[in-house]
Amino acid sequence: KMAFGEKLLPLWGKAGPALGQKYLIRQAVIPATAHYFKHGLNAGQLETAEIAPFYPMATLIYFQFVFAAITLVLIAGAVLGRMNIMAWMLFVPLWLTFSYTVGAFSLWGGGFLFQWGVIDYSGGYVIHVSAGTAGFTAAYWVGPRLTKDRERFPPNNVLLMLAGAGLLWLGWAGFNGGDPYSANIDSSIAVLNTNICAAMSLLVWTSLDVIFFGKPSVIGAVQGMITGLVCITPGAGVVQGWAAIVMGVLSGSIPWFTMMIVHKKSKWLQLVDDTLGVFHTHAVAGVLGGLLTGLFAEPTLCNLFLPVTHSRGAVYGGDGGSQFGKQIAGALFIVGWNLVATTIILLVIKPFVRLRMPEEQLVIGDDAAHGEEAYALWGDGEKYDETRHGWYLDESLQGTDKTGDGTPRKGRATVEL
Repeated sequence: KMAFGEKLLPLWGKAGPALGQKYLIRQAVIPATAHYFKHGLNAGQLETAEIAPFYPMATLIYFQFVFAAITLVLIAGAVLGRMNIMAWMLFVPLWLTFSYTVGAFSLWGGGFLFQWGVIDYSGGYVIHVSAGTAGFTAAYWVGPRLTKDRERFPPNNVLLMLAGAGLLWLGWAGFNGGDPYSANIDSSIAVLNTNICAAMSLLVWTSLDVIFFGKPSVIGAVQGMITGLVCITPGAGVVQGWAAIVMGVLSGSIPWFTMMIVHKKSKWLQLVDDTLGVFHTHAVAGVLGGLLTGLFAEPTLCNLFLPVTHSRGAVYGGDGGSQFGKQIAGALFIVGWNLVATTIILLVIKPFVRLRMPEEQLVIGDDAAHGEEAYALWGDGEKYDETRHGWYLDESLQGTDKTGDGTPRKGRATVEL
């Protein structure tokens, strides 16, 4: 309810229970989303009714819960491999309460950015810019991984990564298509644009890898896919197909440039150990998508989705330039709030629980520190044991075969994995 309930502040909803049966089975409604004319003869009159999907609150709660959950998963990618799990367990509820809900209410739940007409169709700002900013900030305060881990960090399993990327792409079409809260024109346009932009971005990123590094990369292709999906998210249902192509070209090139060129040359950026490059793939791509939405938002599609009627992108003339300004302001608010809120939360946690794992635990690995192994292979948090990991003589495996002098021939055990 702090994100989608009744208004408490211009950027926050009133907290309250949301799992009672009577609340869950009623028709879904977001009470603060009613929009009223602010100027002219119609000032004070209803311009756009509050959002009220034709399904129960239980569906809306779960749909929005998943958005909140995935945002924290993205943040985790920035502090992977060294953040203390106890600190993370404290960080999650605090960040959801004091950071995520503010962005969600401000842009989606009827807050001041929603009422002003800032466009964030499916979470380019609420999810991706928030995660990229918070992740980069958290990576700074937690500190870096071990030097050896930063210098050599090969992918764990490229095949599983591809499987995950396919599921991610499929799921992205689902939540971009589901954000109008119904199966309508917006949802159809959003699904199509999502696939167009992601495909174009993947091709551009891969092409740049070939041009500058002489060979394509599967990891690079997945990065390009992700930046394309992130970029289209703020405007998926309000831009035309040609605009989705342009957004794909830019999302496959600008984040590539910041990650492959700017990051490697910037001493300041290299001071922060953003393990999976969340800043580039989500913050940079999310801001890019939001700004491009301010350029390319098509008037007819805007009227189908936005609370402020007659909205349009800058390329369509009229007062479209103001929409671009709104998008800039929205991005700055989300970046600023997450930077400050994440910093305060981590500084509050730090005196009670260390943010970074001890050096001795980092040496053996974060999974081994919990007494577990991601894979039962030698080298993953274990000391070498010849009797377990190598070839060794085992008296119990002596066969009946004799050598020439009558002594038994010793057998060899197989490598134990």
